[in-house]
Amino acid sequence: MKNQRRPIAVLTAYDYPFAQILDGAGTDIILVGDSLANAVLGLKSTTEVGIEEMVHHAKAVNRAVKKAMVVGDLPFSSYQIEGADVLKDARRLIEAGCDAVKVEWFKNCLDVVKVLRSAGLAVMGHIGLTPQTADELGGFKVQGRTAETAKRLYDQALALQQAECFSIVLECVPGTLARIITEKLTIPTIGIGAGAFCDGQVLVLHDMLGLLEGKPPKFVRKFADYRRDVGKTIEDYLTAVRCHEFPGDAESYGMQEKELEMFIKTVNQTGEFSDC
Repeated sequence: MKNQRRPIAVLTAYDYPFAQILDGAGTDIILVGDSLANAVLGLKSTTEVGIEEMVHHAKAVNRAVKKAMVVGDLPFSSYQIEGADVLKDARRLIEAGCDAVKVEWFKNCLDVVKVLRSAGLAVMGHIGLTPQTADELGGFKVQGRTAETAKRLYDQALALQQAECFSIVLECVPGTLARIITEKLTIPTIGIGAGAFCDGQVLVLHDMLGLLEGKPPKFVRKFADYRRDVGKTIEDYLTAVRCHEFPGDAESYGMQEKELEMFIKTVNQTGEFSDC
């Protein structure tokens, strides 16, 4: 797709219904992201999600997917252990059905990638704003705006390609820098807040559907406002229940008249039934 200049469309999914919809719509890559923490579990940081949660949701996604490539995020906790155990966690995501794992850049990132590649696992890299280590980057802000930091990201991208990553996510970097990196690499770049010249784009599904409370990041385009629409739908349901409008005859089951008469007669004979 990179060679043919065909944009790669990527979205996150964390459950069976949404994964089925994304796959049916033709999404190229479905990412089971550790954004699961914020988007689904109500946690404050992606660092609070562990491998158990990631595997649980990866299994749900992979039960639904028939065509798309599925990539599972290695959670922050997986990097805090020795190489052999990192590989164990990564293999759990593969066993859950994922085609590849994603690794955010951190101090020993290249060592982890080499361990995973040596074991034959496909790896997607992730540089720029890396949420798992955002505190070390000065918070959630654009990365690579100075010559020094831009060169650092450029070198990281080349190093990840050399380490045999099959693609790299570029998050919150200037569009010009993303374009230079994209044109330099032979592997595809997937942008999120990285301008229009990456080989593909990714968004958190719940952001682009408008499901989350609060103002989304600048790079998010809300393609729908489902929080508003679903809220209105639920209000309609609550009103229907409280006004005795639901369920109606169309949503109810009946009995044959003779069966009902036999039931009433039987219960009346026991003396344990009063008229309805």
